[in-house]
Amino acid sequence: MATIDADTLLPNERMRRGASEGEITQIHRGHQYADEGDRFEVDGRTFEVVEVRDRTLGDLTDEDAQAEGMADLDEYREMLTRAHDHFEWDDSSDVVLHRFEQVD
Repeated sequence: MATIDADTLLPNERMRRGASEGEITQIHRGHQYADEGDRFEVDGRTFEVVEVRDRTLGDLTDEDAQAEGMADLDEYREMLTRAHDHFEWDDSSDVVLHRFEQVD
C-alpha cells in the first residue's frame, strides 16, 4: 500500500470534487495509475483503491458511467470526446478500472 497524489488518479477538479462528495467511486483510465490498497486524500477525506482491473470500452455500462459522475454511457462518451483530442470510441480499446472507497 502506498499513498498517491489524488491528482494522479483523478485528473481534474470535477473528479476530485465528485469523489469528495461521494458521487464518483471509480474511474477508467488508459493506463494503470494505482494499485489495490493505495490511498489518496481529497478535501481531508482518505480513500482507498479497492479494485484495479483491465477492461475494454465495450465492457462499460450505464452503471459504470454513473459511478464516474455521468448520467449514462452516452454522456460518458460525449465527455471523453470533449476531453481528449482525436478521441474515437472503439469498443476494443483497453482501459483500466480504478474503484475506490472512502475509509475514514
